Amino acid sequence: MSPAAPRFTDRTLKFLRALTRNNNREWFKAHKDEYETHVRGPMLAIIERLAVDFPRVAPDLVASPRSLYRVYRDTRFSPDKTPYKTHVAASFSHQVLPKHESAGLYFHLASDQLWIGGGVYAPQTPQLHRIREHIVANLRSFRKLVESPAFRRIGGVTGTRLQRVPRGFPQDHEAAEYLKLKQYLVGEELDPQLATSPRFYGALVRRFTALTPFIQFLNTPLVAAARFTL
Repeated sequence: MSPAAPRFTDRTLKFLRALTRNNNREWFKAHKDEYETHVRGPMLAIIERLAVDFPRVAPDLVASPRSLYRVYRDTRFSPDKTPYKTHVAASFSHQVLPKHESAGLYFHLASDQLWIGGGVYAPQTPQLHRIREHIVANLRSFRKLVESPAFRRIGGVTGTRLQRVPRGFPQDHEAAEYLKLKQYLVGEELDPQLATSPRFYGALVRRFTALTPFIQFLNTPLVAAARFTL
């Protein structure tokens, strides 16, 4: 008999709602055991199961305990000094690229939102240029990926964008709208109650499977450049 699919519980959402109302160190210290049991524990179980399934779902990506984001916020440069994140999140990056220098898969759960998606969030200028060049050189394949009905149902490619086509590409290039992007993201917002359902893990894996070709496309020029510099 296969093990039960991992998921969150109503206690997870209850804790996240309470943390939103009581985002201070005294409250969190008094309720840290609940965080470990109902938030961090279930997320680590999901990540552990993904590590088993990634060889067929997303073979280039890594799922490990390090995929889990810390609950503690970095408040050094933020006017918002609340110390804790009110969601639980995990990201899955490429096995040969630094965590924040590759396209990857991601999901988070807050008390009012479940979000599943992926892409490349903050590429450095050289990486962004390589992705744009890869799109130009493989535009038909890229369009087939991002303009398919299945991809658009998950949200379609989005991200902050420039007002003009970046330097080095014709302003009237047929891929102009894609070249203006400074991020290449896709994601779907879902009812947070799904995360407590026995259907959750299957829904997560189906979306990750659908997004993996897009992630692989974005990573192809980045991996090639990384291997060239080794």
